[in-house]
Amino acid sequence: MIRQYELVERVKAYDPNADEDALNRGYVFAMKAHGSQRRASGDPYFSHPIEVAGILTGIRLDCATIITALLHDTVEDTGVTLDEIRDLFGDEVAQLVDGVTKLTRLELQSDRTKQAENFRKLLLAMSEDIRVLLVKLADRLHNMRTLQFVDDSEKRKRVARETMEIFAPLAERIGMQGMKDELEGLAFAEINPDARDSVIARLEFLRDEGGNQVPRIAAELERTLAKADVVAAVSGREKQPYSIWRKMQRKNIAFEQLSDIVAFRVVVESVAKCYQTLGVVHGAYSVVPGRFKDFISTPKSNGYQSIHTTVIGPESQRIEIQIRTREMHEFAEYGVAAHWHFKQLSGALARPEGRQYRWIRELLEILEHASDPEEFLEHTKLEMYQDQVFCFTPKGDLIALPRGATPVDFAYAVHSEVGDTCVGAKINGRMKPLRTLLHNGDQVEIVCSKAQTPSPTWERFVVTGKARSRIRRFVRLQQRAQYVDLGRAIVQKGFRVVGHKFSKRALQRVLKTLQFKTVDDLYATVGQGVITGRKVIEQVFPDLKLKEGKVVSLTRRRAKRAEAGEHAVSIRGLIPGMAMHFAGCCHPLPGDRIVGIVTTGKGVTIHTIDCETLESFTESPERWLDVAWDQDPESIGIHLGRINIVVMNEPGSLGSLSTVIAKNLGNISNLKITNRSTDFFEMLVDIEVQDVKHLTNIIAALRVTPTINSVERARG
Repeated sequence: MIRQYELVERVKAYDPNADEDALNRGYVFAMKAHGSQRRASGDPYFSHPIEVAGILTGIRLDCATIITALLHDTVEDTGVTLDEIRDLFGDEVAQLVDGVTKLTRLELQSDRTKQAENFRKLLLAMSEDIRVLLVKLADRLHNMRTLQFVDDSEKRKRVARETMEIFAPLAERIGMQGMKDELEGLAFAEINPDARDSVIARLEFLRDEGGNQVPRIAAELERTLAKADVVAAVSGREKQPYSIWRKMQRKNIAFEQLSDIVAFRVVVESVAKCYQTLGVVHGAYSVVPGRFKDFISTPKSNGYQSIHTTVIGPESQRIEIQIRTREMHEFAEYGVAAHWHFKQLSGALARPEGRQYRWIRELLEILEHASDPEEFLEHTKLEMYQDQVFCFTPKGDLIALPRGATPVDFAYAVHSEVGDTCVGAKINGRMKPLRTLLHNGDQVEIVCSKAQTPSPTWERFVVTGKARSRIRRFVRLQQRAQYVDLGRAIVQKGFRVVGHKFSKRALQRVLKTLQFKTVDDLYATVGQGVITGRKVIEQVFPDLKLKEGKVVSLTRRRAKRAEAGEHAVSIRGLIPGMAMHFAGCCHPLPGDRIVGIVTTGKGVTIHTIDCETLESFTESPERWLDVAWDQDPESIGIHLGRINIVVMNEPGSLGSLSTVIAKNLGNISNLKITNRSTDFFEMLVDIEVQDVKHLTNIIAALRVTPTINSVERARG
């Protein structure tokens, strides 16, 4: 345990102007506050805040942060109040302690919602002052160092998993590479000890086999650079076991295929010297193709800068070399804490700005759009985990995205409105599909339209949390609006069935009984099919006995109503996956006589009136809904018609088929061969059409084509 004078000396060593009196008072105050409390290891509890403070002195943090580390558990675990801390140590320390105190211990619980909610609090606190996160990371690091004293093995694994999933990525995001490596290593030892032991055994074998290879290679590199008048400090460092394991998994390669088990750092005095050093290294040794990355001209999102290259170096070893300046090296080691060290400004860590902190603002934006804490946690993990690709806007602005990103992710990274309205993308000057994967150096131009809205299908291929949360938010709002409209129509129909005039006031009287806050909430639940319109009517008119009529000739009556448009719910341009969706069994088109079937939890499925599937709903009249096509010409959209075709097996048949469909302004969206023989091919073809008349015209044109044997509209 660090003694009082040792802690003060550590801080004074890098900050001669530190408030020695405040540090001493903080040490004594925390010791008295925690009194006789003990940790799981049996050590005095006070040893924990001292060790946390010690970790933060290792990254040379300011005096206020060190005092916060000493006091970070006093408000939560002792009788000390925030006002006492404010009186004794000032507003800055009090605010930092308050930020840390508001975060309950982030332990992975069976209730993941609690974990997610705590993570939301952590994000909000660190957006106000990044030092809150630094204290929390140091707190977690010391807890991981003493994790072996926790008796419950399940609890140890939960804490280790959370460290791996949340705290290590956060440490990486703020550039705390050393802290991130140690957190991952400690968590890896708990989660997968066998794999860790295996990697360590292989590393020890390599060390024994190669002897003092690392210092020999470092010395050879220094001599090579010195001949070119480059003064540099060269050092070699072994990759961490977890980093090796993760790379083997990600690239699906064996241990022997790894090229960067040992990375050599070359630290020089200026950026110009970095590029001169790169030239010397590439001139002296053979370069491994595809293994060069320039993070100086395109820094990582956390501000990391360095040149990475892999060469066949001294002793014919394949080695990775990282070239950087002294300041870049400091940042690579200490991350956000290095800013304070260089600028010598006590407030340099508060309210972070700049490109390397853009991700914090993006996470806050996700926080606004997520529907629940778990969804937020899912999106933020997406945001933190993945490797990066660097793309450019037409003006040359750099956009860093996760690997696997698409133009839709790029559009949302530029601005939320650009993402919401994007209809296409030019990648390096050529139009490409929105699901195209982006690569390093791509120039991306997004084509927008005010008429466009986010498509639910985008969620299948986007990889950034921001894009996914915006798309889900739009779908959620659209779904609710459609569910409300549907529910209102179903309830109104229920009033008519029992011979009563619709009354919203009557519904408000039963809201409490049905456990809803508003009438719209009731409508949405009915539209979703969770409760039936019949149940609502039974609550509104408890003395009225509803008749259990069979649906004999019901379809005939509904067909007449649909034709007349009487009390029918109007169908507008539907978005896939929304409250109303078309049945896959009959593929209804505008012009078909249709009926809606309420499906529990999914809204309404639209069927043609002669669909065979409707027979299975004859005993459930309350699930039927009168629907009709919107007659507004402006609402005409693209619908999917399916036809069954038998074509002759001869050259040009498929060409004739597609030509006839195209000439009649149809577009083939899918084609599937269902049966084949020597003479004929039978296939299902999905065609984008405007209505049933359009499809009928296409079928007629196909029937007079010589190579086509038969055409029928597909059913079932």
